[in-house]
Amino acid sequence: MPRVSEEHLERRRQQILDAAQTCFARKGLHATTMQDVFAESGLSAGAVYRYFKSKNDIIEALTTEATVDLRDALSEAVYSDPLPTPPDLVRILSEAIVRLSAPGGPVHIIPQAWALALTDANIADYVRTNILAIRRLWFDYANRMRDVGWLPPDADTDAVAKIFLGLLPGFILQHLILGDADPETFARGITAILPDYRRAAAAELA
Repeated sequence: MPRVSEEHLERRRQQILDAAQTCFARKGLHATTMQDVFAESGLSAGAVYRYFKSKNDIIEALTTEATVDLRDALSEAVYSDPLPTPPDLVRILSEAIVRLSAPGGPVHIIPQAWALALTDANIADYVRTNILAIRRLWFDYANRMRDVGWLPPDADTDAVAKIFLGLLPGFILQHLILGDADPETFARGITAILPDYRRAAAAELA
């Protein structure tokens, strides 16, 4: 009997994740049951459980995928040369969020996972891991800002990273719930509160 190919296994796994994402978008993480996922995917319970032991495993996979997409966009910008300015970097990241938050998109799952992480230790573990990975990228960006003269030499780059990280959930919540946050608005806001970074860079080069 021929062995099932890795490509087939991955397609089946993605079929389950796509079905779960549809269910989560329709009913939310809390209200969705595994029975909903079975029905949406058209697969038996045994077929789904072969890939995911529980709903939490599916939530973890989808949340991680969504976070990885955002982390990749941020990582590419943070390590690019020349270094993007704070408004440009905020614009890049918020544009990625908008792209991934189309109806049924993966970004809709992220704030729901944050809420579950407050009461579910298993979900809290991987949510914390994902958040820390993104914060490390902001820390590297803050260090690069300092190195090019956009921050003072003695700047607390750990504190700067934590402030920048706060922009991510702030944009997601305002974009999804209020509907009036957009990349250009956030970029203008950063320019307004950091008016001297270009001046500092020019002085450093002088």
